[in-house]
Amino acid sequence: MSEENRKYEFTWELIGDLDTARPNLGPTLRLEAYRLLQFCCRDIIEQDYGTEAADRVFFKAGALAGRHFYENVLDHTPEDINDLVKQLQQVLRDIGIGIFKVEKFNDNLECTVTVSEDLDCSGLPELGYGVCVYDEGFIAGILESFTGRVFDVKEIDCWCTNERTCRFEAKPKAV
Repeated sequence: MSEENRKYEFTWELIGDLDTARPNLGPTLRLEAYRLLQFCCRDIIEQDYGTEAADRVFFKAGALAGRHFYENVLDHTPEDINDLVKQLQQVLRDIGIGIFKVEKFNDNLECTVTVSEDLDCSGLPELGYGVCVYDEGFIAGILESFTGRVFDVKEIDCWCTNERTCRFEAKPKAV
């Protein structure tokens, strides 16, 4: 599809004016509403195009969101990784996405991070597989914005695999 024919291209303006958007309800919503949207969209994409396509779409959507989040929510000129982590910990907790921690980050930019009380999966039944593909993309998008490198991010632990925190390994793609 050509750029001029696109109807749904994301821009930060689509977040809207949150100060006036919902004077009675405020900017928050219940977790059920978010998961209803996410898992119904994922179900329809999987039915129509297959599991791999659904995962690819959710990863790409997460990466797009991560890049926009970095540019519009975070101070996108952090001095170092510690500054970025501190910002992420505060903002992700404040807006209810989850409790973010870094377990390791090495000189090769490889890292392991966790998100506890994750918006996407905490409290779901054990399924035997992880479901946080959107989060993989979100983390990849933030890391790409911070480092200028593209990242592979994979969830290695999930609430749905009987863990109580989501754990992700991230590695920069070879240049």
